[in-house]
Amino acid sequence: MAQIQQFLPFILMFVVIYFFMIRPQQKRMKQEKQFEADLKVGDKIVTKSGIHAKIAELGETTIIIETMSGKLKMERSAISMEMSAALNKK
Repeated sequence: MAQIQQFLPFILMFVVIYFFMIRPQQKRMKQEKQFEADLKVGDKIVTKSGIHAKIAELGETTIIIETMSGKLKMERSAISMEMSAALNKK
């Protein structure tokens, strides 16, 4: 019984860390993967580097975006989920 009481603070700390740090991070990663999977041609997006564009073509891991200065090939993971959602709400 004394050993359990000795390790109880560590167990509680791990549970708190899991619910406040690990679980939200996993949820965010899942949302980002879903966002990348839901992209379609014609969507207006903002890249993580701040480039505003429209999707011209979709590949499995890459996309071709159309900007005012031409077309660029980028990785799907370079699209900002938060900024693109804010842009589409306008």
